Amino acid sequence: MFVVLLRFSENKDQASDFMEGHNQWIRRGFEDKVFLVVGSLQPGLGGSVIAHGESRDALESRVNQDPFVAENVVTAEILEIEPKKADERLGFLLAK
Repeated sequence: MFVVLLRFSENKDQASDFMEGHNQWIRRGFEDKVFLVVGSLQPGLGGSVIAHGESRDALESRVNQDPFVAENVVTAEILEIEPKKADERLGFLLAK
């Protein structure tokens, strides 16, 4: 499981120019069943993604395809988490 932090860079003011492509990127992540949750970092710091079911290399490639990342609107940090315990509703996240 991964947490992707997308923190605004000095090019934050260009976000509206790439928002449509960024939203398509998010949609693809959900369609591919890789993204579990996407949301904003508060207060107005950028965004975050919780991802699962893809290798780190594949996720890095996916993140680099985000127009916000490609155009330096945000900087991306990928944190890998190896879940050990979870609520039963999230049991699918635990290694078998």
